[in-house]
Amino acid sequence: MAPKPSAAEVKAKLIEAAIRLLSDGGPEALQARKLAAEIGASTMAVYTHFGGMGALVDEVAREGFRRLSANLGEVEETDDPVADILTLALAYRRTVVDNPQLYAVAFGQSQPSGQKAALGDMTKEETRQNASEEGIEAFGFLVRAAKRVIDTGRFRPAPEFAVAAQLWSAVHGYITLEVAGHFGDGDNGVDHILIPLATALGVGLGDTYEAATRSARISIEAWRAKEGNIGT
Repeated sequence: MAPKPSAAEVKAKLIEAAIRLLSDGGPEALQARKLAAEIGASTMAVYTHFGGMGALVDEVAREGFRRLSANLGEVEETDDPVADILTLALAYRRTVVDNPQLYAVAFGQSQPSGQKAALGDMTKEETRQNASEEGIEAFGFLVRAAKRVIDTGRFRPAPEFAVAAQLWSAVHGYITLEVAGHFGDGDNGVDHILIPLATALGVGLGDTYEAATRSARISIEAWRAKEGNIGT
C-alpha cells in the first residue's frame, strides 16, 4: 500500500491542479469539486488544507509570484543596467504570456472567490505592508534594477520604488493588452510596441535617446539569441 501523502504534498497537488484548471478553463474552472477530482480526493481536501477556496486562490496567486521571481532571478546583471531592465521586462512578459490566466489571478485582474490582488501600494516601501512577501520579492527585482540605473546617472535622481512602479506599469500594461489579443498573433508587438515604449520611458526618466536605444538593442539581441522567437 502506498504511503498516505503528507498535508504539504496534498496542498502542493491542489495548487498545481488549480493552476492547470486555470490554464485550461479560466477562473470559472476553479471549483472545489473539480480540484478534488483532479487529485483523486474528496472536496473536503480543499477545506481541510486551506479552509476554503478563498485561501487556496490566495496561495495560487502567491505561487504565481514565486514563479515570476524564479524567472526574473535568471536574468544576469551586465554592465548596462538599462539593458538589464529591458531584459527583466522580456522575462516578465514571457512568464505571463506562457500562463496568462495564472497572472490574471495573481494581479487581481480576475478574482475568483472575490479575492484581492496580492500586491499593496508598491510605490512606497513603508506602505507595502498589505502586499504578499512573494509579490514584494518579484517587485524587488525591478526596484534594484531601477536603483542601479539611478546610481549610474542615466536616470534622474528619484525614489527607486516610484521609478520601478512606473516601469512595471508600462510593461504590465503592454502585456495585458498583448495577452488579450490586441496586438495580433506572434511576438511582433515586442519590436513595434514594447521596445519603443521602454525606450521612450527610459528617455522620460532621464536617459538619452541614443543610450536608451543602444541598451534596447543590446537587450533584445541577447534575448533573441536565448529565446529564438522574439520578434519573429
